[in-house]
Amino acid sequence: MITLAHIQEVRSRIAAARSEGKSIGFVPTMGYLHDGHCSLLRKAKQEHGFVVLSIFVNPTQFAPTEDLDRYPRDLERDSRNAEAAGCDLIFVPSVAEMYPQGYSSYVTVEGLSSVLEGEFRPEHFRGVTTVVMKLMNIVQADTTYFGQKDAQQSIIIKKMAADLNLPGRIDIVPTVREADGLAMSSRNVYLTPEQRSNAPVLHRSLQLAQQLTRSGERDPQVIIEAMRSLIQQHAPTQIDYIRIVGASDLQERTVLVTGETVLIPLAVRFGTTRLIDNIVITI
Repeated sequence: MITLAHIQEVRSRIAAARSEGKSIGFVPTMGYLHDGHCSLLRKAKQEHGFVVLSIFVNPTQFAPTEDLDRYPRDLERDSRNAEAAGCDLIFVPSVAEMYPQGYSSYVTVEGLSSVLEGEFRPEHFRGVTTVVMKLMNIVQADTTYFGQKDAQQSIIIKKMAADLNLPGRIDIVPTVREADGLAMSSRNVYLTPEQRSNAPVLHRSLQLAQQLTRSGERDPQVIIEAMRSLIQQHAPTQIDYIRIVGASDLQERTVLVTGETVLIPLAVRFGTTRLIDNIVITI
């Protein structure tokens, strides 16, 4: 496994892999790898001859009040985990490499980016889509892998790729969870022991929503209030949102229709740590 920091070096190494008849799998991340990231790498290795991982804490997707400076970083640890998961190349660009002086071009997916997370983080998805577009153009992978935990992000990126005719396939891989159900996240390290013991309630609330729909409940507000009541028993600092939306259009549903697939996303704060999770349900 090799680690490179410059775009032209990465393109040259990928071209060499292609000349050897290898297909390319790509996993873009902000680093501090956990088993969710590694599951993407393992799947990429199963399906492709050459696997690229990017590690870049992207400043354009953080608001000034967010955790850019304290976002966890550990390249040595990440390298060990990536190599064990089958990675062949790690791309670790600097901010100057990705956004050189005078940089002024951005990608925006209208509509989908302004709801849910977009209501609380207005510039977030512009930063995400811009950096993902750049990374996908650099790597030119046959398949790029993302996790279902970031459901809205995945929907937006798939829309961007379709609208802009990007080559290659996008694969959304199921969320990997801790034994108690908490979705793996690099930000879980911020949780205090008490917050960590309370945080699995998010997954339990999503399971409750699924149970309610299976028992015949069709009123989204009844389901949301049941979820909210359960979560509030476990000392969250704030519930930013719990919604029931269409799984492709992200529009809120006022009634659930048999046969429809919906996404139930949530964002909850425990202290200063903001966690997101979701479930996809076919009614």
